[in-house]
Amino acid sequence: MLIEGFEDAPLVAGEELLALPGFWAAYLMWLSQTEEYDPVPTWFGVDGADADVACDALSDEDRWPVFRIPFAGGHTAVVLGCNVPDDPGTEYFITHPEWGHRGCLATVGGHQAGPGLSWGELTHIARTPDLNSPGVHAEYARLLLLLPALGDQDLPEDAAEILGDALTHVGVPAALAPHLAEALLADHPLWEPAEWTLPAAAPLSGSREPFLGVLYCDGFMSPRCGTRLAQGITREQNDRLADALGTWPAA
Repeated sequence: MLIEGFEDAPLVAGEELLALPGFWAAYLMWLSQTEEYDPVPTWFGVDGADADVACDALSDEDRWPVFRIPFAGGHTAVVLGCNVPDDPGTEYFITHPEWGHRGCLATVGGHQAGPGLSWGELTHIARTPDLNSPGVHAEYARLLLLLPALGDQDLPEDAAEILGDALTHVGVPAALAPHLAEALLADHPLWEPAEWTLPAAAPLSGSREPFLGVLYCDGFMSPRCGTRLAQGITREQNDRLADALGTWPAA
């Protein structure tokens, strides 16, 4: 597998790892840890041995897993495990065959950056799979894979219910799912919830107008703080991205 910027990395398709019983415990347990909750694998319906096997697979230095989440307009959200010895992390970004560069969302690890997605973008991507492209197509799995990139101070009232439903799909006991969903939506261990807004048109006649439609983030650690999600794309590509993210209708 070849991804721009990771040409020399031992990348492999990671979708098959989702079938491991302990995958979701290994992938999300750290994110659910709060002052009130100290998560354990049984929250995810598995034991410690299952979680350990999945953790080893996710952190394999010789096989960096890549999870592809294809959505509308030929776009793909990517979750990439950067298993660099002594400095592991996870990269979240968006790609498109017509772009020259990745659109950075978030980095989890020693050089963290985020948040990278609003709640509306997260759920819209999850619900609009491109079934003709390889990758993860199940809505619940897409939602959970991108969840660590979320950071939104204006969550809707049904956010925990939506997340709880996704968790039950991956084996979390129904009695525990609401509490685990609340923990996962609580304070992010790496960044604060942020406000997401559309860029305003330039007020002065003759000045260069910003590309509209794709949200900006006010979180100072976010790659999307006051700048376009994907640098170097055209206005038309920007409009198609905004439409694919569900924030702006394409012309």
